[in-house]
Amino acid sequence: MRMHGVRRYRILSLAPMLSQLPVLLCESDFPKKVVDKMKIGSVALDNITVLAPLAGITNLPFRLLAKEAGCALVCSEMISSHGLVYNSVKTHELLRSQPAEKPLSVQIFGSDRSLMAQAATIVESSGADILDINLGCAVKKVLKSGSGAALMKEPRKVEKILQAIRRTVKIPLTVKIRTGWDSSGGQALKIAEIAQACGVDAITVHPRTAIQGFRGKADWSLIAAIKNTASIPVIGNGDIVRPEDVLKMQNQTGCDAVMIGRAAIGNPWIFSQALELIRNNKVSLPDPSRRFEVMIQYVKFSVTYFGEQRAIRMMRSRLGWFVKGLRYSSRFRESIKQISTQKDALCRIEEYRSFFIDKIQQLNQCG
Repeated sequence: MRMHGVRRYRILSLAPMLSQLPVLLCESDFPKKVVDKMKIGSVALDNITVLAPLAGITNLPFRLLAKEAGCALVCSEMISSHGLVYNSVKTHELLRSQPAEKPLSVQIFGSDRSLMAQAATIVESSGADILDINLGCAVKKVLKSGSGAALMKEPRKVEKILQAIRRTVKIPLTVKIRTGWDSSGGQALKIAEIAQACGVDAITVHPRTAIQGFRGKADWSLIAAIKNTASIPVIGNGDIVRPEDVLKMQNQTGCDAVMIGRAAIGNPWIFSQALELIRNNKVSLPDPSRRFEVMIQYVKFSVTYFGEQRAIRMMRSRLGWFVKGLRYSSRFRESIKQISTQKDALCRIEEYRSFFIDKIQQLNQCG
């Protein structure tokens, strides 16, 4: 796919201490048609960036980091309609929220029309601002239940589910879809048409087939095709790796907003960087001290949310997300495998921060 509006890139060095973290900046003017605000039903968004629902990742602590970084709309993890209706404690935990993260979109999945409508009511009652329906998950366990992307093979069933939900809740309703089960995009176009007719307020399009999973390249032309036929907002998703990709996607597809998923893991700054570009400012990376501050926040948020024991087990792998690309990070990643308390985690972060800063200062003095 041809990329429009980009003539060349150059690497700009930051302050000496950050010389190891070059920033890729676009020197060209992107077309000025980029829109920096949108609405989904009655919910107004401050900008066009959306955090994707990521199973096991976009819990409340992670969403708070994304929101602080400038993300306009954060999304919950994918939540089972069955678990909500049958009062699973772990499932209901996923509905926990805080005012600081608003507006919040909560995503549910399932294939039973009655259960989906009941679950929708529970989500609305929990205080969610938007309800999202998952029609794109290609995980085998989900597909076997007839949910997620499996529903894209059954447009009539999708229609009945959406009609039941729309009759049940008043908050804005959205759907997240894939290309379908082949690369033609026909199933996606059909589901988008049905969704709009059922009163859905926005559609998110991840233009990969169910068979692809996350492999291969996302076909952004399908986002453009759906945008050209839809009268409701279309949110693009897929292959957003750098902040520049947000503008590229909107310019190439005309989508109303851009959803960022895996690129935000350990890198919440991608939202603020994208906003800098949208506002015609130069994109910048956070200095290392800010990275460490965010890691500390993440630990504390997680301990508050999950309790110390569970949170710290998670931190043994997740803190490593935030030091990707930093020098001497292997030593830190190894050290956090042994943490067992919040105090341990904060000590390891401080040790690495001090070691890192000292080493960089020594290199700068020698250089």
